[in-house]
Amino acid sequence: MADSYGYLSVLLWYNSHIGLRGYFVDYKYGNVRRTCPKNGERKMDVFEAIRTRRSIRKYKDEPVEKDKLLKIIEAARLAPSTLNRQPWSFVVVTDPEVKKKLRSACNQDWFAPAIIVECAFPEKAWVRDDGEEYWKLDVAVAVQNMVLAAWEEGLGICWIGAFREEEVKKILGIPEDARVLVMTALGYPAEKKGPVTNRKPLEEIVHYDHW
Repeated sequence: MADSYGYLSVLLWYNSHIGLRGYFVDYKYGNVRRTCPKNGERKMDVFEAIRTRRSIRKYKDEPVEKDKLLKIIEAARLAPSTLNRQPWSFVVVTDPEVKKKLRSACNQDWFAPAIIVECAFPEKAWVRDDGEEYWKLDVAVAVQNMVLAAWEEGLGICWIGAFREEEVKKILGIPEDARVLVMTALGYPAEKKGPVTNRKPLEEIVHYDHW
């Protein structure tokens, strides 16, 4: 523990006295990594994204750039999965007519410039010895990667779980052996929300060494 505190002290002293603004100086390992914006570029650390991300349900009537869509999908592709099975597949929907059909398969009406439909192939996923299937967890991790990547790009996103799966599969031509786990609405926010606050305290959800 003393080594950790000493290491932290060196980092704080080095950054404040040497003046490498916008850089994290890893003195112990001799690395210098840029962590803050430079020349006006946007940068957000992971914890800031987690703390400020909110479910956005109102979007501007403005298309999402293709490069940002690809970056968000790339974030999903890089997600970990059990035994690296990667049992997922994603359908990106931006065509207005297709989106209209998808809305008809949902239990509520909504608008978004883009919809990402997250699918899984259960037979490709790992199964625990007691039969517990992990495909839902694998896809959920990939979706969370997309959520944080979208927020970092200034985009809002919201999970959609209330839909009729067979209708969605028929509309999009999704194979019979695939499952549609969730859909995510994506676009530039047309509403503002503050940081996350309505969460249970740590004392209520964390146990150390035993329950």
